Parts: sequence; structure tokens; C-alpha cells
Amino acid sequence: MGALAILTGIAAGIGGLSLALILHWIQHLAYGYSLQAVISPESFLQGVSNASPFRRLTMLGICGLVAGVGWPVLAKYGRPLVSVTAAVGKALRPMPVGETLVHGLLQIVTVALGSPLGREVAPREYGALFAQRVCALFGAPADELRILVACGSGAGLAAVYNVPLAAIIFVMEVLLRRVELKIVVAALLSCFVAAYVSRLGLGNEVQYPIPYFTSNGCLLLISLIVGPLVGGAGVFFRRWTSGCSARAATGLRQVAGSLIAFVIVGALSMIFPQLLGNGKGLAELAFTDNLTLGLAAPLVLAKLLSVTIVLRAGARGGLLTPGLSIGALLAIVIGAFWNQWLPNIDLGAVALVGAAAFLSCSMAMPLTAMLIAVEFTAAPATLYIPIAIGVLGASAVQYAIGRYPSR
Repeated sequence: MGALAILTGIAAGIGGLSLALILHWIQHLAYGYSLQAVISPESFLQGVSNASPFRRLTMLGICGLVAGVGWPVLAKYGRPLVSVTAAVGKALRPMPVGETLVHGLLQIVTVALGSPLGREVAPREYGALFAQRVCALFGAPADELRILVACGSGAGLAAVYNVPLAAIIFVMEVLLRRVELKIVVAALLSCFVAAYVSRLGLGNEVQYPIPYFTSNGCLLLISLIVGPLVGGAGVFFRRWTSGCSARAATGLRQVAGSLIAFVIVGALSMIFPQLLGNGKGLAELAFTDNLTLGLAAPLVLAKLLSVTIVLRAGARGGLLTPGLSIGALLAIVIGAFWNQWLPNIDLGAVALVGAAAFLSCSMAMPLTAMLIAVEFTAAPATLYIPIAIGVLGASAVQYAIGRYPSR
């Protein structure tokens, strides 16, 4: 099983690396920046900000066509897709190879062109798919197959974001919902191997480099406030996006709906270039304390609107980074009001607390959210307690809301 976990990690690492390189290449080509190198120091945020407003609108129109044609064609002519959750469920449903590969590529292409959804689902699906193929090749028994498919999904997450520790917890907290020694060992092997393989091509980079923020009494106090408020928003964001996906357009309506939805996002990006992409640019600005109240407030509304309309139009993608960015923006708004009347605090640190709190509720994974916040930013130890306080407050609100389910 250890050998199969290592093979799964290698396959997931190659898959995550390949998807990341495709993403960067399309981004550079679409927005005309850093054309001499696939991996460059110029960020997507810099690239889209320097592109003309008309180019941003045009690329989102193309994105709408890709989404509006690609997914309906896949649904009509391909076999039904199988989610990672279904692949690790009791039935152990096999994931169709061709359809899963195409589905992942569609997600990566649309995110590269500017879709407001996340890119983490594609490498997770690839990792789970590769794990199924490896286990089938060596005849792994059912329980080992379930564990290794979950590890493959976690390894895909580790590869694309360089977060092996968070990915290990993700496997146990979200996918398998149990802790056993063999699960820990298999997840450790697959996730660290996948992250190492990905680093060979992408480098050992931190997703969101941040300044060294110190902790004090004011930060601890505002974490007690931000956690429940932003966490509660995360709970309703989860319900809202689930409803949007459940009522998504299909067939011919999806073609027209996708084009209209993405053109609206493109029009918004003519005013707010930071809006484009999965939300990494927004999170970068928030974590480095480069957002004001006057910019953060309209951006969070524009991001929510963008995610809503593209989900209703039938686009597919993840919600990890979008949720991270929305939580950071909401925390910036709260922190900006705090700074107007109370002793000033670093808004970047507050944004990180808010991002973890929102993510813990929007994806129902408090432990993973804390580790993602730390690994994404290489956060100093001084921020561990504020992040934990924020996530605990968010989890308390999630528990309270869960006791009174929506009708």
C-alpha cells in the first residue's frame, strides 16, 4: 500500500504540474504578458491589470464560449462524470478517463481566461483518477482503493498549491472522515511526493508571500469578532453556491447563459481588473494590506455576483480560492471600520484570519482551513493563535446555524 501511495503521489504530482503549466501558458497568451517564459515573476494580477479593458472583455467573451460549448458537448456525448466524493463512497464508482480529463482541462482553460471559479477541483479529480488506475493495475482491495483514491485527490491539491500538510488533513477531514494509521501513512507519502514532483517544475514557492505580522491584544480581540461574522457568511455562501449549481442551465440555454454571464464578468473587469481569475489576485492584495475600504467593499460584491452568475450559467470549477478571497475581503471591511475608531491593526493579518474563517465554513473543513492559511502564506507563528481563534468562532456559528437547518 505504501508503494501504491508513492505511485499515486508521482502520478498526481505530474498531473498537477501539467495543469499548472497549461494554466500559466494560457494566461500569458490571453493577456499578453511574460510571453518568453511559462513560469515568470510577473503575476496574473499584474498581467490583467496591464492589459487593455477591451482585451479583458474579449477574453471573457471567449471564456463564455468555451464554457458554454464545452460542458454541454461533454454532457451530451460523454459518459456521466463521477465526482471524487462518489469515487471514494461506498459504491466506489469508477471515474471515466476521457471525460474526466476533458472536464479538468475545461476548468483550467476557463480559469486561465478569467473565470471567477477555482482551479483546485481539476488536479484533485486527476489525482483520484490516476489512483483508481494504479489500484486497478495492481489489484488493490476495496478499502485500500478507497483510501488511495482519497489520497490521490489530496495529492492533487498538494501538487497544485504546494500545501502537503493541509492536503493530508483534507484527506482525513473531508474525504474519508476518519483517522487511522494506514490512512495517515498513505496520505503522507502521496501528498509529500506529489508536492515534491510539482516543485521540480514550479519551484518551492509560497502562494501568497506576506509581511511579518505580529500579534497583539487588538488582533486577538478582532479575531473574536471576525471569526463568527465571516464564518456565518461562509455558511450562507456554501448554501447559496450549492443552490446555484443545482439550478444551473443546461443544453442550449447553457450556451447563451454562459456567454452572457462571462461578458458581464468581463464588463466588471473593465473597471476592476483585480476581479479576474479564481481570486488569487484579490487575496494577494488583501494579505499584503493593499486594499482600502472603498475598494474592498465593491470588490466583494462584484466577486459574489460573478461567482453566482457563472455557476447559474453552468460553468464548473472550485470554490476554495474564491472563498479564500471573499473571506479576506470581508475581513478587510471589518478591519477598516475598526481602524477608524480603535487602535490600528494590520489589515493583512485580519484578512488572513477572515480567509481561514470563511473557508472553514464555506467548505466545512476547519482544520484544513487553518493549515491552508498557514501553508499558503508561510505565516509566522505569531499568527497561529489569531487564525485558530477566528476558525473556532466560525465553527461555533456554523454549529449553531446547523442546528436550525434552512427549509
